[in-house]
Amino acid sequence: MPFKTYLVEDNPVIRENLTGFLEDIADAVVVAHASGEAEAVTWLKKHGDAWDVAIVDLFLDQGNGLGVIDACRHRRADQKVVVLSNYATPDMRARSKALGADAFFDKSAEIDLLLDYCEKLSHTHD
Repeated sequence: MPFKTYLVEDNPVIRENLTGFLEDIADAVVVAHASGEAEAVTWLKKHGDAWDVAIVDLFLDQGNGLGVIDACRHRRADQKVVVLSNYATPDMRARSKALGADAFFDKSAEIDLLLDYCEKLSHTHD
């Protein structure tokens, strides 16, 4: 059974490619996506149980992913929040973790690690 992914990414090309990778490799289905912080937070408030994994970019067209991560703070224990960003500095990793992110991947170098992480999560939803 596919696990449900919520994708917060403002770049349509990356969003489309990532959706394809998740569906093909990790047996995931992207249930919705947002390109800005306010849109993402609104969706999360309305659909709190509609996702298993949220994949969040930090720098968005409007707002930032840190606010999205914070909005997920009171999620179910089995829901995971994953950051995927080009700004994978030690400070950003620490700030994301402090707000409740479960994992952080560098968009420019760790896509394979993200897909491996998601594939492992998919096995827990079988």
